[in-house]
Amino acid sequence: MNHQSIIKLMNISTFSATERTTWLSKLESESFDLLVIGGGITGAGIALDAATRGLKVALIEKKDFAWGTSSRSTKLIHGGLRYLKQLEFSLVHEVGVERAIVHSNAPHIVIPEKMLLPIVEEGSLGKTLSSIGLWVYDRLASVEKEERRKMLEKEVVLGLEPLVRPDILLGGGLYYEYRTDDARLTIENMKTAVANGAVCVNYAELTDFIYKENGYVGGAVVRDHLSNKTIKVRARRVVNAAGPWVDTIRNHDKEGVIGKRLHLTKGVHAVVPYEKLPLQQSVYFDVQKDNRMCFAIPRGNVTYIGTTDTFYDTSIDQPNATKADVEYILDATNYMFPSAKLNLSDVESSWAGLRPLIHQDGKSPSELSRRDEIFYSETGLISIAGGKLTGYRKMAERVLNFVSKTMRIKSSSKTQKLKLSGGDFESTEAIQEYIYKVRGEAKQINIKLEQVQTLVYKYGTNTDLIINRAYELYNTIGDTQERLLAAEVWYSVHYEMTNNLCDFLIRRTGRLYFERPSLEHCYPFIADQMAKLLDWSEEQKTEELAAFKLEYEAVMDFKRS
Repeated sequence: MNHQSIIKLMNISTFSATERTTWLSKLESESFDLLVIGGGITGAGIALDAATRGLKVALIEKKDFAWGTSSRSTKLIHGGLRYLKQLEFSLVHEVGVERAIVHSNAPHIVIPEKMLLPIVEEGSLGKTLSSIGLWVYDRLASVEKEERRKMLEKEVVLGLEPLVRPDILLGGGLYYEYRTDDARLTIENMKTAVANGAVCVNYAELTDFIYKENGYVGGAVVRDHLSNKTIKVRARRVVNAAGPWVDTIRNHDKEGVIGKRLHLTKGVHAVVPYEKLPLQQSVYFDVQKDNRMCFAIPRGNVTYIGTTDTFYDTSIDQPNATKADVEYILDATNYMFPSAKLNLSDVESSWAGLRPLIHQDGKSPSELSRRDEIFYSETGLISIAGGKLTGYRKMAERVLNFVSKTMRIKSSSKTQKLKLSGGDFESTEAIQEYIYKVRGEAKQINIKLEQVQTLVYKYGTNTDLIINRAYELYNTIGDTQERLLAAEVWYSVHYEMTNNLCDFLIRRTGRLYFERPSLEHCYPFIADQMAKLLDWSEEQKTEELAAFKLEYEAVMDFKRS
Protein backbone atom coordinates (compact mmCIF):
# COMPACT_ATOMS: atom_id res chain seq x y z
CA MET A 1 0.00 0.00 0.00
CA ASN A 2 1.44 3.40 -0.94
CA HIS A 3 1.49 6.33 1.46
CA GLN A 4 -1.41 8.11 -0.29
CA SER A 5 -3.64 5.08 0.38
CA ILE A 6 -2.52 5.00 4.02
CA ILE A 7 -3.32 8.71 4.39
CA LYS A 8 -6.89 8.13 3.18
CA LEU A 9 -7.31 5.03 5.35
CA MET A 10 -6.01 6.74 8.51
CA ASN A 11 -7.64 10.12 7.82
CA ILE A 12 -4.31 11.94 8.20
CA SER A 13 -3.86 15.58 7.20
CA THR A 14 -0.59 16.58 5.57
CA PHE A 15 1.21 19.40 7.34
CA SER A 16 4.11 19.83 4.97
CA ALA A 17 7.01 22.24 5.00
CA THR A 18 6.98 21.97 1.20
CA GLU A 19 3.60 23.74 1.22
CA ARG A 20 4.47 26.71 3.41
CA THR A 21 3.53 29.16 0.66
CA THR A 22 0.03 27.67 0.62
CA TRP A 23 -0.29 27.99 4.39
CA LEU A 24 0.98 31.59 4.29
CA SER A 25 -1.45 32.40 1.51
CA LYS A 26 -4.30 31.07 3.66
CA LEU A 27 -3.15 33.25 6.56
CA GLU A 28 -3.10 36.31 4.36
CA SER A 29 -6.26 35.78 2.29
CA GLU A 30 -8.70 34.42 4.85
CA SER A 31 -10.28 35.98 7.94
CA PHE A 32 -10.25 34.04 11.18
CA ASP A 33 -12.30 33.84 14.34
CA LEU A 34 -9.15 33.43 16.42
CA LEU A 35 -5.46 34.17 15.95
CA VAL A 36 -3.15 32.42 18.43
CA ILE A 37 0.33 33.86 18.96
CA GLY A 38 2.77 31.22 20.17
CA GLY A 39 3.40 27.65 19.04
CA GLY A 40 4.27 25.99 22.33
CA ILE A 41 2.07 23.50 24.17
CA THR A 42 -0.30 26.25 25.40
CA GLY A 43 -0.79 27.74 21.94
CA ALA A 44 -1.17 24.31 20.34
CA GLY A 45 -3.73 23.31 22.96
CA ILE A 46 -5.69 26.53 22.40
CA ALA A 47 -5.66 26.06 18.62
CA LEU A 48 -6.93 22.50 19.01
CA ASP A 49 -9.67 23.41 21.50
CA ALA A 50 -10.83 26.29 19.30
CA ALA A 51 -10.77 24.30 16.06
CA THR A 52 -12.78 21.45 17.58
CA ARG A 53 -15.39 23.96 18.79
CA GLY A 54 -15.88 24.95 15.17
CA LEU A 55 -13.96 28.23 15.18
CA LYS A 56 -11.76 29.23 12.27
CA VAL A 57 -8.27 29.31 13.77
CA ALA A 58 -4.83 30.60 12.79
CA LEU A 59 -1.62 30.15 14.79
CA ILE A 60 1.77 31.79 14.28
CA GLU A 61 5.09 30.99 15.95
CA LYS A 62 8.20 33.15 15.48
CA LYS A 63 10.60 30.20 15.72
CA ASP A 64 9.80 26.50 15.49
CA PHE A 65 6.88 24.86 17.26
CA ALA A 66 7.91 24.02 20.85
CA TRP A 67 11.15 25.99 20.43
CA GLY A 68 10.95 27.51 23.91
CA THR A 69 9.79 26.06 27.21
CA SER A 70 7.77 23.32 25.51
CA SER A 71 10.89 21.40 24.49
CA ARG A 72 12.90 22.18 27.64
CA SER A 73 10.83 20.92 30.58
CA THR A 74 11.47 17.90 32.82
CA LYS A 75 9.35 15.97 30.32
CA LEU A 76 6.88 14.71 32.90
CA ILE A 77 3.11 14.79 32.98
CA HIS A 78 2.90 14.92 36.74
CA GLY A 79 0.63 16.11 39.48
CA GLY A 80 3.15 18.31 41.22
CA LEU A 81 3.66 16.54 44.53
CA ARG A 82 5.75 19.45 45.80
CA TYR A 83 2.83 21.87 45.39
CA LEU A 84 1.21 20.21 48.40
CA LYS A 85 3.94 21.92 50.46
CA GLN A 86 2.60 25.24 49.13
CA LEU A 87 -0.98 24.15 50.01
CA GLU A 88 -2.07 24.49 46.36
CA PHE A 89 -4.62 21.70 46.68
CA SER A 90 -6.82 22.73 43.75
CA LEU A 91 -3.77 22.88 41.44
CA VAL A 92 -2.66 19.39 42.52
CA HIS A 93 -6.20 18.09 41.96
CA GLU A 94 -6.55 19.60 38.50
CA VAL A 95 -3.19 18.57 37.07
CA GLY A 96 -3.44 15.20 38.81
CA VAL A 97 -6.71 14.44 37.04
CA GLU A 98 -5.30 15.81 33.78
CA ARG A 99 -2.45 13.25 33.87
CA ALA A 100 -4.88 10.43 33.16
CA ILE A 101 -6.67 12.40 30.43
CA VAL A 102 -3.48 13.32 28.57
CA HIS A 103 -2.24 9.72 28.89
CA SER A 104 -5.49 8.40 27.45
CA ASN A 105 -5.40 10.84 24.53
CA ALA A 106 -1.74 10.26 23.64
CA PRO A 107 -0.65 6.92 25.17
CA HIS A 108 2.26 6.56 22.73
CA ILE A 109 4.05 9.61 24.19
CA VAL A 110 2.63 9.79 27.74
CA ILE A 111 3.87 6.69 29.53
CA PRO A 112 3.37 5.55 33.17
CA GLU A 113 6.61 5.79 35.12
CA LYS A 114 7.36 4.45 38.60
CA MET A 115 8.81 7.19 40.78
CA LEU A 116 10.81 6.43 43.92
CA LEU A 117 10.83 9.05 46.70
CA PRO A 118 13.68 8.35 49.16
CA ILE A 119 12.93 9.68 52.65
CA VAL A 120 16.17 10.90 54.22
CA GLU A 121 17.44 12.52 57.38
CA GLU A 122 16.84 16.29 57.36
CA GLY A 123 14.88 15.92 54.13
CA SER A 124 11.95 18.11 53.13
CA LEU A 125 9.44 15.55 54.48
CA GLY A 126 9.74 12.90 57.19
CA LYS A 127 8.25 9.39 57.00
CA THR A 128 4.89 10.36 58.48
CA LEU A 129 4.46 13.56 56.47
CA SER A 130 5.60 11.78 53.28
CA SER A 131 3.03 9.05 53.82
CA ILE A 132 0.26 11.57 54.49
CA GLY A 133 1.38 13.75 51.57
CA LEU A 134 1.38 10.85 49.11
CA TRP A 135 -1.99 9.65 50.42
CA VAL A 136 -3.46 13.14 49.91
CA TYR A 137 -1.79 13.32 46.50
CA ASP A 138 -3.42 10.04 45.42
CA ARG A 139 -6.87 11.31 46.46
CA LEU A 140 -6.53 14.80 45.03
CA ALA A 141 -5.16 13.45 41.76
CA SER A 142 -7.81 10.70 41.54
CA VAL A 143 -5.07 8.10 41.11
CA GLU A 144 -6.24 4.62 40.05
CA LYS A 145 -6.04 2.04 42.83
CA GLU A 146 -3.27 -0.02 41.21
CA GLU A 147 -1.09 3.10 40.85
CA ARG A 148 -1.51 4.45 44.40
CA ARG A 149 1.50 5.05 46.59
CA LYS A 150 3.27 2.39 48.58
CA MET A 151 5.34 3.29 51.62
CA LEU A 152 8.59 1.32 51.87
CA GLU A 153 11.06 0.41 54.60
CA LYS A 154 14.72 1.28 54.19
CA GLU A 155 15.75 -2.24 53.15
CA VAL A 156 13.07 -2.35 50.44
CA VAL A 157 14.18 1.02 49.06
CA LEU A 158 17.79 -0.18 48.85
CA GLY A 159 16.59 -3.34 47.12
CA LEU A 160 14.75 -1.25 44.53
CA GLU A 161 17.55 1.30 44.17
CA PRO A 162 20.95 0.17 45.48
CA LEU A 163 22.60 3.45 44.47
CA VAL A 164 20.70 5.52 47.07
CA ARG A 165 22.90 6.72 49.92
CA PRO A 166 22.20 4.29 52.80
CA ASP A 167 23.59 6.23 55.78
CA ILE A 168 20.90 8.95 55.62
CA LEU A 169 18.06 6.80 54.26
CA LEU A 170 15.01 6.30 56.50
CA GLY A 171 12.56 4.71 54.05
CA GLY A 172 10.71 5.74 50.94
CA GLY A 173 7.58 5.99 48.87
CA LEU A 174 6.80 4.51 45.47
CA TYR A 175 4.21 6.20 43.30
CA TYR A 176 3.41 6.80 39.62
CA GLU A 177 3.93 9.75 37.31
CA TYR A 178 3.91 9.89 33.50
CA ARG A 179 6.97 10.45 31.31
CA THR A 180 6.54 12.29 28.02
CA ASP A 181 8.31 14.05 25.19
CA ASP A 182 7.11 17.64 25.64
CA ALA A 183 7.96 18.78 22.10
CA ARG A 184 6.27 15.76 20.56
CA LEU A 185 3.18 16.32 22.70
CA THR A 186 3.14 19.85 21.29
CA ILE A 187 3.47 18.75 17.67
CA GLU A 188 0.81 16.04 18.07
CA ASN A 189 -1.58 18.71 19.38
CA MET A 190 -0.64 20.97 16.48
CA LYS A 191 -1.17 18.23 13.89
CA THR A 192 -4.56 17.40 15.40
CA ALA A 193 -5.53 21.08 15.31
CA VAL A 194 -4.52 21.20 11.62
CA ALA A 195 -6.57 18.05 10.95
CA ASN A 196 -9.53 19.95 12.42
CA GLY A 197 -9.03 22.94 10.13
CA ALA A 198 -6.53 25.19 11.92
CA VAL A 199 -3.89 27.04 9.89
CA CYS A 200 -0.59 26.85 11.80
CA VAL A 201 2.73 28.26 10.61
CA ASN A 202 6.15 28.32 12.27
CA TYR A 203 8.89 30.91 11.69
CA ALA A 204 6.18 33.57 11.36
CA GLU A 205 6.63 36.45 13.83
CA LEU A 206 4.21 39.13 14.95
CA THR A 207 5.74 42.55 14.33
CA ASP A 208 2.70 44.69 15.13
CA PHE A 209 -1.01 44.51 15.88
CA ILE A 210 -3.81 45.54 13.53
CA TYR A 211 -6.58 47.53 15.17
CA LYS A 212 -10.24 47.90 14.21
CA GLU A 213 -11.98 51.27 14.01
CA ASN A 214 -13.25 50.81 17.57
CA GLY A 215 -9.65 50.44 18.84
CA TYR A 216 -9.86 46.71 19.42
CA VAL A 217 -7.19 44.29 18.23
CA GLY A 218 -8.24 42.79 14.90
CA GLY A 219 -5.21 40.83 13.80
CA ALA A 220 -1.47 41.10 13.31
CA VAL A 221 1.26 42.12 10.92
CA VAL A 222 3.38 39.01 10.49
CA ARG A 223 6.87 38.52 9.07
CA ASP A 224 7.72 35.12 7.64
CA HIS A 225 11.38 34.52 8.45
CA LEU A 226 11.89 31.89 5.75
CA SER A 227 10.65 33.96 2.81
CA ASN A 228 11.20 37.43 4.33
CA LYS A 229 7.63 38.20 3.28
CA THR A 230 5.36 40.38 5.46
CA ILE A 231 1.62 39.66 5.54
CA LYS A 232 -1.45 40.76 7.47
CA VAL A 233 -3.57 38.24 9.37
CA ARG A 234 -7.07 39.34 10.36
CA ALA A 235 -9.06 37.81 13.21
CA ARG A 236 -12.02 38.61 15.44
CA ARG A 237 -10.03 37.75 18.56
CA VAL A 238 -6.31 37.44 19.31
CA VAL A 239 -4.83 35.27 22.07
CA ASN A 240 -1.26 35.82 23.24
CA ALA A 241 0.08 32.41 24.33
CA ALA A 242 3.77 33.20 23.82
CA GLY A 243 5.09 31.70 27.06
CA PRO A 244 8.19 33.61 28.21
CA TRP A 245 7.49 36.18 25.46
CA VAL A 246 3.97 37.03 26.74
CA ASP A 247 5.07 40.43 28.06
CA THR A 248 7.06 41.09 24.86
CA ILE A 249 3.85 40.61 22.87
CA ARG A 250 1.89 42.74 25.37
CA ASN A 251 4.40 45.53 24.76
CA HIS A 252 3.43 45.50 21.06
CA ASP A 253 -0.14 46.33 22.15
CA LYS A 254 -1.21 49.94 22.70
CA GLU A 255 -1.93 49.19 26.37
CA GLY A 256 1.49 47.68 27.03
CA VAL A 257 2.26 45.75 30.23
CA ILE A 258 -0.06 47.07 32.92
CA GLY A 259 -0.75 45.35 36.22
CA LYS A 260 0.50 41.81 36.57
CA ARG A 261 3.67 40.81 34.76
CA LEU A 262 5.82 37.76 34.17
CA HIS A 263 8.63 36.60 36.40
CA LEU A 264 10.87 34.18 34.52
CA THR A 265 12.76 31.40 36.25
CA LYS A 266 15.27 29.06 34.63
CA GLY A 267 15.32 25.28 34.86
CA VAL A 268 18.37 23.32 33.72
CA HIS A 269 18.76 19.59 33.04
CA ALA A 270 21.92 17.56 32.50
CA VAL A 271 22.22 14.27 30.58
CA VAL A 272 24.72 11.54 31.47
CA PRO A 273 25.29 8.03 30.04
CA TYR A 274 23.05 5.47 31.72
CA GLU A 275 26.05 3.42 32.84
CA LYS A 276 27.24 6.44 34.85
CA LEU A 277 23.93 6.57 36.76
CA PRO A 278 22.22 3.19 36.18
CA LEU A 279 19.01 3.78 38.12
CA GLN A 280 16.39 1.03 38.22
CA GLN A 281 13.53 3.54 38.05
CA SER A 282 13.01 7.30 38.18
CA VAL A 283 13.90 8.94 41.51
CA TYR A 284 12.59 12.18 43.04
CA PHE A 285 15.13 13.18 45.66
CA ASP A 286 16.05 15.92 48.13
CA VAL A 287 18.77 18.43 47.32
CA GLN A 288 20.77 18.82 50.49
CA LYS A 289 22.02 22.38 50.07
CA ASP A 290 18.69 24.21 49.62
CA ASN A 291 15.86 21.81 50.52
CA ARG A 292 14.61 21.65 46.92
CA MET A 293 13.78 18.46 45.03
CA CYS A 294 15.36 16.98 41.90
CA PHE A 295 14.42 14.27 39.38
CA ALA A 296 16.74 11.61 37.96
CA ILE A 297 15.05 9.80 35.06
CA PRO A 298 16.44 6.90 33.01
CA ARG A 299 15.64 7.15 29.30
CA GLY A 300 17.13 4.64 26.89
CA ASN A 301 20.91 4.85 26.98
CA VAL A 302 21.01 7.94 29.22
CA THR A 303 19.80 9.29 32.53
CA TYR A 304 18.74 12.92 32.71
CA ILE A 305 18.74 14.95 35.91
CA GLY A 306 17.09 18.22 36.92
CA THR A 307 15.99 20.74 37.51
CA THR A 308 17.36 24.00 38.86
CA ASP A 309 15.09 26.94 39.74
CA THR A 310 16.69 30.39 39.56
CA PHE A 311 15.49 33.87 38.60
CA TYR A 312 16.28 34.79 34.99
CA ASP A 313 16.53 38.29 33.53
CA THR A 314 18.83 38.02 30.49
CA SER A 315 18.18 37.00 26.86
CA ILE A 316 14.91 35.10 26.50
CA ASP A 317 15.91 33.92 23.04
CA GLN A 318 18.93 31.90 24.11
CA PRO A 319 18.81 30.46 27.64
CA ASN A 320 21.71 28.08 28.26
CA ALA A 321 23.01 26.00 31.12
CA THR A 322 25.98 27.50 32.97
CA LYS A 323 28.78 25.65 34.70
CA ALA A 324 27.25 26.61 38.06
CA ASP A 325 23.86 25.18 37.00
CA VAL A 326 25.32 21.84 35.97
CA GLU A 327 27.60 21.62 39.02
CA TYR A 328 24.55 22.19 41.25
CA ILE A 329 22.84 19.21 39.59
CA LEU A 330 25.92 16.98 39.78
CA ASP A 331 26.60 17.88 43.43
CA ALA A 332 23.00 17.06 44.38
CA THR A 333 23.17 13.78 42.48
CA ASN A 334 26.51 12.73 43.96
CA TYR A 335 25.24 13.46 47.47
CA MET A 336 22.20 11.16 47.01
CA PHE A 337 24.02 8.56 44.86
CA PRO A 338 27.64 8.73 46.08
CA SER A 339 28.92 5.80 44.02
CA ALA A 340 28.09 7.69 40.80
CA LYS A 341 30.92 10.20 41.30
CA LEU A 342 29.70 12.31 38.40
CA ASN A 343 31.75 15.21 37.09
CA LEU A 344 31.46 17.68 34.21
CA SER A 345 33.24 15.35 31.79
CA ASP A 346 30.42 12.81 32.18
CA VAL A 347 27.74 15.18 30.90
CA GLU A 348 26.79 14.49 27.26
CA SER A 349 24.15 17.17 26.78
CA SER A 350 22.01 19.72 28.59
CA TRP A 351 19.07 22.05 28.14
CA ALA A 352 17.74 25.16 29.82
CA GLY A 353 14.12 26.27 29.79
CA LEU A 354 12.28 29.32 31.11
CA ARG A 355 9.14 29.17 33.23
CA PRO A 356 6.74 32.05 32.46
CA LEU A 357 5.43 32.49 36.01
CA ILE A 358 3.40 35.40 37.34
CA HIS A 359 5.34 37.82 39.56
CA GLN A 360 4.65 37.77 43.30
CA ASP A 361 6.55 40.20 45.52
CA GLY A 362 8.98 38.71 47.99
CA LYS A 363 8.79 35.11 46.77
CA SER A 364 11.73 32.90 45.77
CA PRO A 365 11.69 31.06 42.40
CA SER A 366 10.44 27.81 43.94
CA GLU A 367 7.73 29.64 45.90
CA LEU A 368 6.16 31.30 42.85
CA SER A 369 2.80 29.75 42.00
CA ARG A 370 2.51 27.56 38.90
CA ARG A 371 -1.11 28.63 38.40
CA ASP A 372 -2.15 30.09 35.08
CA GLU A 373 -3.98 33.39 34.68
CA ILE A 374 -5.69 35.28 31.85
CA PHE A 375 -4.91 38.98 31.27
CA TYR A 376 -7.43 41.01 29.26
CA SER A 377 -6.37 44.39 27.89
CA GLU A 378 -8.60 47.36 27.05
CA THR A 379 -7.85 46.70 23.38
CA GLY A 380 -9.26 43.18 23.63
CA LEU A 381 -5.92 41.34 23.58
CA ILE A 382 -6.22 38.13 25.60
CA SER A 383 -3.00 36.87 27.19
CA ILE A 384 -2.44 33.61 29.09
CA ALA A 385 0.52 33.18 31.43
CA GLY A 386 1.75 30.76 34.09
CA GLY A 387 0.68 27.13 34.24
CA LYS A 388 2.31 23.73 33.84
CA LEU A 389 2.81 21.35 30.93
CA THR A 390 0.41 18.88 32.55
CA GLY A 391 -2.40 21.41 32.70
CA TYR A 392 -2.18 22.66 29.11
CA ARG A 393 -5.55 21.21 28.05
CA LYS A 394 -7.46 22.84 30.93
CA MET A 395 -5.64 26.11 30.30
CA ALA A 396 -6.81 25.99 26.69
CA GLU A 397 -10.35 25.22 27.80
CA ARG A 398 -10.39 28.21 30.14
CA VAL A 399 -9.03 30.50 27.42
CA LEU A 400 -11.66 29.36 24.91
CA ASN A 401 -14.44 29.73 27.48
CA PHE A 402 -13.25 33.32 27.97
CA VAL A 403 -13.00 33.90 24.20
CA SER A 404 -16.52 32.53 23.74
CA LYS A 405 -17.89 34.98 26.31
CA THR A 406 -16.27 37.92 24.55
CA MET A 407 -17.75 36.70 21.26
CA ARG A 408 -21.14 36.07 22.90
CA ILE A 409 -21.34 32.52 21.63
CA LYS A 410 -22.02 29.28 23.48
CA SER A 411 -19.47 26.52 23.07
CA SER A 412 -17.87 23.78 25.12
CA SER A 413 -14.55 21.96 24.96
CA LYS A 414 -14.38 18.72 22.97
CA THR A 415 -10.82 17.73 23.87
CA GLN A 416 -11.26 15.64 27.02
CA LYS A 417 -11.73 12.43 25.03
CA LEU A 418 -10.11 13.51 21.77
CA LYS A 419 -7.28 11.24 20.63
CA LEU A 420 -4.23 13.13 19.45
CA SER A 421 -2.48 12.34 16.17
CA GLY A 422 -0.84 8.92 16.46
CA GLY A 423 -2.64 8.10 19.71
CA ASP A 424 -5.30 5.74 18.38
CA PHE A 425 -4.78 3.09 21.05
CA GLU A 426 -7.32 1.93 23.62
CA SER A 427 -4.78 0.45 26.04
CA THR A 428 -1.09 -0.12 26.73
CA GLU A 429 -1.58 -3.67 25.46
CA ALA A 430 -2.86 -2.28 22.15
CA ILE A 431 0.42 -0.39 21.71
CA GLN A 432 2.39 -3.60 22.17
CA GLU A 433 0.13 -5.45 19.72
CA TYR A 434 0.67 -2.68 17.18
CA ILE A 435 4.45 -2.80 17.66
CA TYR A 436 4.55 -6.54 16.94
CA LYS A 437 2.22 -6.14 13.95
CA VAL A 438 4.46 -3.47 12.42
CA ARG A 439 7.57 -5.52 13.23
CA GLY A 440 6.07 -8.45 11.35
CA GLU A 441 5.39 -6.27 8.32
CA ALA A 442 8.84 -4.64 8.44
CA LYS A 443 10.88 -7.85 8.69
CA GLN A 444 11.19 -8.01 4.92
CA ILE A 445 13.30 -4.83 4.91
CA ASN A 446 15.39 -5.86 7.93
CA ILE A 447 13.89 -3.43 10.47
CA LYS A 448 14.47 -4.62 14.04
CA LEU A 449 11.96 -4.75 16.88
CA GLU A 450 13.88 -2.08 18.83
CA GLN A 451 13.71 0.29 15.85
CA VAL A 452 9.94 -0.21 15.56
CA GLN A 453 9.51 0.44 19.29
CA THR A 454 11.47 3.68 19.05
CA LEU A 455 9.31 4.88 16.16
CA VAL A 456 6.01 3.92 17.79
CA TYR A 457 6.86 5.75 21.02
CA LYS A 458 7.48 8.88 18.94
CA TYR A 459 4.88 8.69 16.19
CA GLY A 460 2.27 6.17 17.36
CA THR A 461 0.09 4.85 14.55
CA ASN A 462 1.74 7.29 12.12
CA THR A 463 4.65 4.82 12.14
CA ASP A 464 2.79 3.09 9.27
CA LEU A 465 3.68 5.98 6.97
CA ILE A 466 7.37 5.83 7.94
CA ILE A 467 7.61 2.07 7.41
CA ASN A 468 5.81 2.38 4.09
CA ARG A 469 8.30 5.07 3.00
CA ALA A 470 11.19 2.80 4.09
CA TYR A 471 9.79 0.14 1.73
CA GLU A 472 9.76 2.69 -1.10
CA LEU A 473 13.42 3.52 -0.39
CA TYR A 474 14.52 -0.14 -0.25
CA ASN A 475 16.17 -0.12 -3.67
CA THR A 476 17.54 3.41 -3.28
CA ILE A 477 19.29 3.31 0.12
CA GLY A 478 21.10 0.06 0.93
CA ASP A 479 21.91 0.62 4.61
CA THR A 480 18.90 -0.28 6.80
CA GLN A 481 19.61 2.35 9.46
CA GLU A 482 20.04 5.13 6.89
CA ARG A 483 16.95 4.00 4.99
CA LEU A 484 14.82 4.17 8.13
CA LEU A 485 16.30 7.54 9.08
CA ALA A 486 15.57 8.90 5.59
CA ALA A 487 11.97 7.69 5.90
CA GLU A 488 11.65 9.40 9.28
CA VAL A 489 13.00 12.67 7.86
CA TRP A 490 10.58 12.40 4.93
CA TYR A 491 7.64 11.92 7.29
CA SER A 492 8.74 14.80 9.51
CA VAL A 493 9.07 17.24 6.60
CA HIS A 494 5.74 16.31 5.02
CA TYR A 495 3.59 15.80 8.11
CA GLU A 496 5.17 17.89 10.88
CA MET A 497 6.19 21.18 9.19
CA THR A 498 9.89 20.41 9.73
CA ASN A 499 11.98 23.06 7.98
CA ASN A 500 15.56 22.39 9.00
CA LEU A 501 18.04 20.17 10.85
CA CYS A 502 17.41 21.81 14.22
CA ASP A 503 13.66 21.25 13.95
CA PHE A 504 14.22 17.56 13.30
CA LEU A 505 17.13 16.77 15.61
CA ILE A 506 15.97 18.85 18.59
CA ARG A 507 12.19 19.17 18.66
CA ARG A 508 10.79 16.36 16.49
CA THR A 509 13.07 13.62 17.78
CA GLY A 510 15.02 14.88 20.85
CA ARG A 511 18.21 13.42 19.43
CA LEU A 512 20.39 16.40 20.36
CA TYR A 513 19.52 15.93 24.03
CA PHE A 514 19.43 12.15 24.28
CA GLU A 515 21.65 10.84 21.47
CA ARG A 516 24.20 13.63 20.99
CA PRO A 517 27.35 11.42 20.75
CA SER A 518 25.86 9.58 17.74
CA LEU A 519 24.91 12.71 15.78
CA GLU A 520 28.29 13.70 14.42
CA HIS A 521 28.18 10.75 12.03
CA CYS A 522 24.56 11.03 10.91
CA TYR A 523 23.55 14.70 10.72
CA PRO A 524 25.32 15.33 7.37
CA PHE A 525 23.25 12.44 5.93
CA ILE A 526 20.08 14.01 7.36
CA ALA A 527 21.06 17.34 5.79
CA ASP A 528 21.40 15.62 2.41
CA GLN A 529 17.92 14.12 2.75
CA MET A 530 16.37 17.43 3.78
CA ALA A 531 18.13 19.26 0.95
CA LYS A 532 16.42 16.94 -1.56
CA LEU A 533 13.00 17.26 0.07
CA LEU A 534 13.14 21.04 0.53
CA ASP A 535 15.09 21.84 -2.62
CA TRP A 536 18.01 23.51 -0.84
CA SER A 537 20.92 24.92 -2.79
CA GLU A 538 24.43 23.94 -1.70
CA GLU A 539 24.70 27.34 -0.03
CA GLN A 540 21.47 26.76 1.92
CA LYS A 541 22.61 23.31 3.00
CA THR A 542 25.92 24.74 4.22
CA GLU A 543 24.02 27.38 6.21
CA GLU A 544 21.72 24.76 7.76
CA LEU A 545 24.67 22.57 8.73
CA ALA A 546 26.35 25.57 10.36
CA ALA A 547 23.15 26.48 12.24
CA PHE A 548 22.86 22.99 13.66
CA LYS A 549 26.56 22.92 14.57
CA LEU A 550 25.94 25.99 16.74
CA GLU A 551 23.16 24.17 18.60
CA TYR A 552 25.28 21.04 18.82
CA GLU A 553 27.98 23.03 20.61
CA ALA A 554 25.59 25.19 22.67
CA VAL A 555 24.34 22.28 24.79
CA MET A 556 27.92 21.88 26.02
CA ASP A 557 28.67 25.58 26.50
CA PHE A 558 28.57 25.16 30.29
CA LYS A 559 32.02 23.58 30.10
CA ARG A 560 33.33 26.88 28.78
CA SER A 561 31.34 29.24 31.05
